[in-house]
Amino acid sequence: MQELTIFAQKYGFQFSQTTSLIIVLGIILVTAIIIHVILHGLVLKFFERRARASNKIWLQIITEHKLFHRLAFILQGVIVNAQSLLWLHRSEAGNVLSLCAQLWIMLYTLLALFSLLDIALKFAHRFQATAQLPLRGIFQGVKLLAAIVAGIMMISLLIGKSPAILISGLGAMAAVLMLVFKDPILGLVAGIQLSANNMLRLGDWLEMPKYGADGAVTDIGLTTVKVKNWDNTITTIPTWALVSDAFKNWSGMSASGGRRIKRSISIDTTSVHFLSDEEEQRLKKSRLLRPYLDAKNEELSAWNREAGDDCVLNARRMTNLGTFRAYLTAYLQDHPRTRKDMTLMVRQLAPTETGLPLEIYVFTNTVVWLEYEAIQADIFDHIYAVIDEFGLRVHQAPTGNDIRAVAALLSPRAR
Repeated sequence: MQELTIFAQKYGFQFSQTTSLIIVLGIILVTAIIIHVILHGLVLKFFERRARASNKIWLQIITEHKLFHRLAFILQGVIVNAQSLLWLHRSEAGNVLSLCAQLWIMLYTLLALFSLLDIALKFAHRFQATAQLPLRGIFQGVKLLAAIVAGIMMISLLIGKSPAILISGLGAMAAVLMLVFKDPILGLVAGIQLSANNMLRLGDWLEMPKYGADGAVTDIGLTTVKVKNWDNTITTIPTWALVSDAFKNWSGMSASGGRRIKRSISIDTTSVHFLSDEEEQRLKKSRLLRPYLDAKNEELSAWNREAGDDCVLNARRMTNLGTFRAYLTAYLQDHPRTRKDMTLMVRQLAPTETGLPLEIYVFTNTVVWLEYEAIQADIFDHIYAVIDEFGLRVHQAPTGNDIRAVAALLSPRAR
């Protein structure tokens, strides 16, 4: 301001301190307005038009997140600060203006960092290697830390103390801060663990009954993970819960290309018996069973000849249940929609009061839900339809029709 007074005196002008201050502030204001118009009204608008017309994705992403707008505001703050130091460095007004300019620079530096992180996240989602990583929660954690650091620096600038003094004073408030920021801190640590251990990615099928989640992961944030369930409802899970609790991730199944069918039917044990010659000859007409029956007959005949005993308790014979199990194994191996390179078997489970469970354990050659359900239904439709050919019955609790049939047999008219 004194420089302006001296400069004016050379040309015969006399200004008071107040007048000089008003003139200097007017110069700074006009300069700031001119620079703002040039940067925002001309340069940035021209850049945005070029970005919209361009096919380059990176230009559109940078424009979308306002990075250059915030950098322009930083430049305006630097120019105002430089002018205040140049013209008003020995006045109280200059100190106030410089302080405001520095706070302005810090604020928009923080916002520019936010824009830069958003741009990096957007670019990361465009690459296959990083698209499924839970980077959003990590970037949100970085934003939180940056905001805390910027806040400490701005407060220290306002009170004129070193940031180290504020940071040392935060030690006494550590317990309070841990309580207030518990979820963000736990979420940040959980996000790093999820990313480092490749536990969960966007788009994965997550099942977590404790929180009622069963669907695709749509968002992995700092404090929450959003799951779009198959009924189109949205379930929100705390990020830290994915590390502290157990959950099922179906991405391995999707990557393998095969989905497991594991379902059993209950056989009425009273329908299990040895195959008669007539039943055996009838079942030999089956293309799938003929090799098994021929091989089994040869094996049992050789064993029985060696034993030389015709007693039923000592001889070995085929059963309708064992033959049915062999038929189902051959049927599944011949099925065009099952995976032959994965586990395929038909096995008995421990009998219960509801009968003898016969379990089908096989993988389909698709992971598409609708196709999988159709294949599974077709297989069990066939099983229920052919089980009678083997003299077996499916166990089920008596129905109203069964009770009416029994009542009809026991009625006096039926006698």
